[in-house]
Amino acid sequence: MKTGKVVLLVVGTILSLLGMLLGAAALILGVLYVIQRDKGYLTTPTETFRTASSALLSERVDLFLDEPAPPGFRTQDIGRFLVRATATAPEREIFVGIGPTRDVEAYLANVAHTVITEVQFDPFDADYREIPGDEPAAAPNEQPFWDATAVGAGTQQAQWPVREGSWTVVVMNADGSPGVDVRLQAGAHIDLLGPLALGALAGAVVLLILGLPLLLAGAIGLGRHGPPPAHRPAYGAADATPTPAPQHQVRAYPVHLRGELDEPLSRWLWLVKWIIAIPHYLVLFFLNVAFVFATLAAGVAIVVTGRYPRALFDFNVGVLRWNWRVAFYTYSALGTDRYPPFSLHRTDYPADLEVDYPQRLSRGLVLIKWWLLAIPHYLVLAVLAGGWLGGWSIGIATGNGADNATGNGTWAFGSLLGVLVLFAALAVLFTGTYPRGLFDFVMGINRWLYRVWAYAALMRDEYPPFHFDQGPHDPGERADTTPPPGPAASSSVPDHLSTREPPRL
Repeated sequence: MKTGKVVLLVVGTILSLLGMLLGAAALILGVLYVIQRDKGYLTTPTETFRTASSALLSERVDLFLDEPAPPGFRTQDIGRFLVRATATAPEREIFVGIGPTRDVEAYLANVAHTVITEVQFDPFDADYREIPGDEPAAAPNEQPFWDATAVGAGTQQAQWPVREGSWTVVVMNADGSPGVDVRLQAGAHIDLLGPLALGALAGAVVLLILGLPLLLAGAIGLGRHGPPPAHRPAYGAADATPTPAPQHQVRAYPVHLRGELDEPLSRWLWLVKWIIAIPHYLVLFFLNVAFVFATLAAGVAIVVTGRYPRALFDFNVGVLRWNWRVAFYTYSALGTDRYPPFSLHRTDYPADLEVDYPQRLSRGLVLIKWWLLAIPHYLVLAVLAGGWLGGWSIGIATGNGADNATGNGTWAFGSLLGVLVLFAALAVLFTGTYPRGLFDFVMGINRWLYRVWAYAALMRDEYPPFHFDQGPHDPGERADTTPPPGPAASSSVPDHLSTREPPRL
């Protein structure tokens, strides 16, 4: 691979990825801005908090500006903060106040109070820290240091313009008596949401304008230097007119996955392959990001012209090939101990992948095959290769003797392919031999996976079959290398498909 094209690809990938991340941030900020505009505040759920002491406090909130503010900027311009409280007993009057932390601590210095240290929602759970004291609390509304207050029966709401400093939220009974039992809700109105969303969107557009041309230039340059496609039996009508195949020949799916079990295998090397393969993982990160953008560009080209740009096609095939080599070496097969080459091109490596180039592709299928039509395959592959998720809860005794299983659990992840490869690894560890039937089945799962991957990447219109083609070669490849029985059929087999010795003269 030429250094200049690689540099273009890497720089373009980084800029495009940053652009996509900024675009996602702009979308999230935009949604929050719309919600805030409609409701006035972004609010938490309303939950019940209670304490036997005289006050409920938040932990201190420190708001500082690391650098001098721009001329004319005030910290109040950041937004507003809201605390809404309702006593569980309708007749009880409550007090909500926001004040400087130093003054609040002095006010409650010898008064028993409770600090809310951590809150989580869905499911709700709150942690408290009890601060002891033996003096009664003075009426909170009579204190002069509050920056925002609300007092009375029913729902009370304190709104506070954000200011620089250290602040604490306090909720008490209006008379300062112990035993606070309220339902609380917090909210924020961020004035900068709109400008932040627009700034992130502008940054995303700039980065994508700069990054996408560089990425595509690198991908096209690398794709143009790829080797010519392999000669395979044609599949389907989307290709050019195929050469008639012999009757014994199997028509293969146009995504050809090969993996030769490369024995003998080391008994222990598989334990550290995840470390050895880290350089490939780093390269594949950039290649797979470029693969996504190249596929999007190819989709636009297919809609307009009905053709997959050949340079982008060869590049994407090379990326799939690179993924398959690393997967075959590591934990999708463990089929060889030979280190994968750093190349998009075909080599003599025991694992290889090829995709027949389509002369024409359906414009309409581009819009639906990668998600709608491929859903049945995604569901199957979620079990075969994508991973399953399981979990169970663990009950923990609380202070009142009840079992609380909320928020506690143990989870496990895996897939059928992962389990099979683990069994193969253990067999190699203890016997030095990879069970051949197990290897063939592992190859069948991988073959299914890469067929669907190529289909979803718009590289073919032929729908992937719902069956395992097990073994190191595709069915068509196996047929290509097996002569038909009997001498009568020998004349119909081309020389390059025959495995018999040539006649002696």
